Amino acid sequence: MKNKTLLALAIACSPMLAMAHNITLGQTVPAVNVDSHGEIIIQGDDASYQTWTSQDLVGKVRVIQAIAGRSSAKEMNAPLMAAITAAKFPSESYQTTSIINQDDAIWGTGSFVKSSAEDSKKEFPWSSMVLDEEGNVAKAWQLAEESSAIIVQDKQGKVLFVKEGALSDSDIQQVLGLIKDNI
Repeated sequence: MKNKTLLALAIACSPMLAMAHNITLGQTVPAVNVDSHGEIIIQGDDASYQTWTSQDLVGKVRVIQAIAGRSSAKEMNAPLMAAITAAKFPSESYQTTSIINQDDAIWGTGSFVKSSAEDSKKEFPWSSMVLDEEGNVAKAWQLAEESSAIIVQDKQGKVLFVKEGALSDSDIQQVLGLIKDNI
């Protein structure tokens, strides 16, 4: 009897585990603002922040990398980021937007997450980097903790691809193909 109850519970919960996010193909991502910290702006050697909103995601084909503020989450889809960098997509029609959830960092590492995000912006100035101190994006998009989500959008902001966790080689090829087809 106990096993039947556990099995029924596992089956009932499995759709929620498989589809944690609320991002829908063919739609725009749910609207969200990041006021604390926000988009990183580099002026000379100094970093400053401005409010960021998901409504800013139109006008270019984009790969959005929404990651927990942990090195393991950043490494999860590093092969995709390396492939995008190697592809040298034109900046007038393509941009990567990385959203770092500082609220999902290992306790006591928030300042390291912040300085690492600023260093990444200096290394990749053509990319958009957003430091989300309160985890607004992860909450609004219902993203899994301690993970990485990859979202591809067309120039109108419509979602063409979404996956949480590490991408397979075929996923990476699909993402690169979607970018090329929509630039």
